[in-house]
Amino acid sequence: MLDREIIPLHIAVIMDGNGRWAKKRGLPRVMGHRAGMKSVREVIKSCRELGIRYLTLYAFSSENWKRPKEEVETLMRFLNEYIDKELPSFIKNGIKLNFIGRMDGLPDFVRPRLKKATEETKDCGGMTLNVALNYSGRSEIIDAAKKFASQVKAGKRDIEDLDEGSFGGFLYTAGQPDPDLLIRTSGEMRISNFLLWQISYAELYVTPKLWPDFRKSDLISAVAEYQKRERRFGA
Repeated sequence: MLDREIIPLHIAVIMDGNGRWAKKRGLPRVMGHRAGMKSVREVIKSCRELGIRYLTLYAFSSENWKRPKEEVETLMRFLNEYIDKELPSFIKNGIKLNFIGRMDGLPDFVRPRLKKATEETKDCGGMTLNVALNYSGRSEIIDAAKKFASQVKAGKRDIEDLDEGSFGGFLYTAGQPDPDLLIRTSGEMRISNFLLWQISYAELYVTPKLWPDFRKSDLISAVAEYQKRERRFGA
């Protein structure tokens, strides 16, 4: 049983293993991505039921453009399909959508849907769902530094104003708490350039489950493990 008094405020997930899931079954990689969408739906629903206020999903990294063109195009079509299908449910359940990453690098046929979804859920007061697209943790830090530098150049800020708190206000996740728990599927022991600033003190949980096999019971196991730990925040 979970202790409802120690539920993470913010969970981040590296959704890994779609390709390996498909390969094990002799299927095209894109079928692994489609199967993974079921896990996305289940995890979002489960986090909402558990009272998680912020959920960040690593959907597409800036390095993923190196994959075969056909696979990338299919992923982008899946993204559009997912938003079209799930947006009414997000609105009904008070889920606010926030897309993080370099949006200008996404295809023209994707960006309007992201904008529409963001606009239509902006007043939702339940869980905030961050979806990382064309995302790189290093690029996020660079973009934040440029924003701060531009304000200094414009005379709106002094260089001495820069500290950890103020810098966080220039990140894609500005105004949100840092993740308490980072979950990675597929058993890989790395963070893959994800939320490099924000996960400084997050608890890490790695499961061998491939993403399409990840279910509510696996999420509960991750939260249960989190609740056993003593968070030290570097102390």
